[in-house]
Amino acid sequence: MRVDANSREAPVNPQAMSQENVGRVAVQTPGRSPAVKARDELDAWTRELMRWHFSPETGSRFWLDWKARAGWDPRDKIGGADDLHRFGPFQDDWLRFTPLEDWVPRPYAGKPYRVFETGGSTGMPKQRLDWHDYQTDYTMFSEKLDPRYFPPRAGWLHMGPTGPRRLRLAIEHLANIRGGPCFHVDLDPRWVVRLVKAGDRQTLTAYMEHLMEQSVTLLRHRPIRCLYSTPRLLEALAERVSIPGVGVTGVFCGGTSMSPQVVRFLVEEVLENKVHFAPTYGNVLMGVAYARPIMPEDNWSVTYYAPQPRALLRVVDPADPSQTVDYGHWGRIMLNTLTRELFMPNFLERDEAVRAEPYAAYPWDGVRDVRPFVGMGEKVVEGVY
Repeated sequence: MRVDANSREAPVNPQAMSQENVGRVAVQTPGRSPAVKARDELDAWTRELMRWHFSPETGSRFWLDWKARAGWDPRDKIGGADDLHRFGPFQDDWLRFTPLEDWVPRPYAGKPYRVFETGGSTGMPKQRLDWHDYQTDYTMFSEKLDPRYFPPRAGWLHMGPTGPRRLRLAIEHLANIRGGPCFHVDLDPRWVVRLVKAGDRQTLTAYMEHLMEQSVTLLRHRPIRCLYSTPRLLEALAERVSIPGVGVTGVFCGGTSMSPQVVRFLVEEVLENKVHFAPTYGNVLMGVAYARPIMPEDNWSVTYYAPQPRALLRVVDPADPSQTVDYGHWGRIMLNTLTRELFMPNFLERDEAVRAEPYAAYPWDGVRDVRPFVGMGEKVVEGVY
């Protein structure tokens, strides 16, 4: 089964270069290999964003103040993605406690924005502003979905987090641009994490039953063929109904931790080898990374590729994040988010993975067998994920 260079050019306004044209600022040289072309586009886009985020006409207060304190100008010093290490590590607390207005690029001033959150089970969550990034990310992702399993005009069920998470709007946008409606369950993942930490199995079981009742009711009374779910919720659903039996043909599955054993169980047992399985890796800060089709030689391991040039994933040495590990070796995932709405260099994720080689459709590094980073010094509670 198929499981699917430093010139001071004048800054441009948000409409002057559409997101669909990202990367076309690279010089087109005949005969370049796909890998070289992708690298050239990433480097060109990186330089373009340095002009955007660090020019007084377009930069946000946060990055313009950062430049003044740092004493150097990224427009002069950053020639491509390999130079992003000069920024040092991005601090979590910048997203928790920086005034939101400080993140607004000047051309977006006065325009309403959405605030999306991640974390926050205890304490202040990390927050990011969003104007159109979530729509762009999921419009791009839509192009990767096989219409045989995710047909146009089909109904979708979003069986995942709601509230301040961007995923709720993102899945609805995905369904809508494909011509279909989207239905939702009402899920608070922070409450689930609290129940897990408290060891309150009775309340957790009752809450899971509450989620499943919502899901089963919708599946039985609405023509739903496409489903977003976390791995744990997908397994719980299969304990109550046959997923292919209720008409689902494609499952878009997101979750930080999906071991090869879990992937095989989901495909063969939960989905009965009858529903297309499309795993993804993503979060509110990155967008969505695409999985290459799982082949027999992969032994059910899933490899993800960032949506370059809008995001860049590296697998780095936890002891020295400036160093990328060799192919086939474990390391911590480092994220660089590269959009006009958010520039976030060198963010160390709470995940680790194996560095994977480029793939024909995505000629840049991938991350394989993503799982919670064991060096965090604390147990990561994934809750419904």
